[in-house]
Amino acid sequence: MKHQQEEKIQLKVDGVSAGKRLDVFLSEKVQNYSRSSVKRLFEKKLISSPHTSKLKPSLIVEEGMLFSLTLPEPETIDVIPEHIHLDVLYEDADIIVLNKQAGIVVHPAKGNAKGTLVNALLAHCKDLSGIGGELKPGIVHRLDKGTSGVMVAAKNDLAHQSLATQFSSRSLSKTYLAFVYGKFKDESGSFSTAIGRSQRDRKKYSQHTLKPKEALTAWKVLERFSCGVTLVEVALHTGRTHQIRVHFSEAGFPLVGDITYGGEKQVNRIQLKQLKLYLSKLQRPALHSFRMNFSHPRTHDELSFEAPLPNDLQELLDVLRKSEPTLS
Repeated sequence: MKHQQEEKIQLKVDGVSAGKRLDVFLSEKVQNYSRSSVKRLFEKKLISSPHTSKLKPSLIVEEGMLFSLTLPEPETIDVIPEHIHLDVLYEDADIIVLNKQAGIVVHPAKGNAKGTLVNALLAHCKDLSGIGGELKPGIVHRLDKGTSGVMVAAKNDLAHQSLATQFSSRSLSKTYLAFVYGKFKDESGSFSTAIGRSQRDRKKYSQHTLKPKEALTAWKVLERFSCGVTLVEVALHTGRTHQIRVHFSEAGFPLVGDITYGGEKQVNRIQLKQLKLYLSKLQRPALHSFRMNFSHPRTHDELSFEAPLPNDLQELLDVLRKSEPTLS
């Protein structure tokens, strides 16, 4: 397996993080790093600062302090086939189209070596395209852990190359359904703010980034609810990490259930007690990959696949319709 190179990063303490322990600050800002992982960085002397030589996990950080970190190469992970249920929408010798369940990670990574979609695919298909590497065989695109719905995987390199080309040329189309907080003035629109890894929090993505990448998200209103929740249809024209969640959140319309991008802060604005209780219990962003259209890699036939709303989001829709009258 090929290792990724070590990564050097620099973090600056902002006003929100001031007063926290250094190990807490770093674990919050460095993606996939727990406090125990950060502790190992201290032990290996991979953390430095121009502000102090007395670096220890319990150091209380102050606003403006800078810290430089060297993140070592990730450890090798053996990907083991696992018999995990897959909701298969379509399958042939070249591709497999799935209705991914919310809560499952797409591919193995540090902290998620087992129980991923790749583990399940290896058991189901026996062989997958090797272009994605040992940790991502067959994976042409991904859905966040909390996102459900349609996704496609490649069984061989021909399919992988064809699908990757369709993604990059934007001839493959993806349509999502999302429940968001807020009332839209218009019936449709788009967001085109470039996004990248956040300067303030490395676990998040934002327009406030040192490396912005083009991102285009189109939307249209499907259903409005007087409680302040809106059901929207979303079309992705680029495929940036967390793109839909970031674009809607930074425009003032965070997704229902999205703890990372501000969705949980909106629950208290809901007046109806039953609806408020249901919204607070939703365990993931209310985002579903509803439809995907693409050309078959071998036959070039135009294919279209849809996945109905999963039970939790269908129940959310039912509760919204039952609890509050829909506005025209």
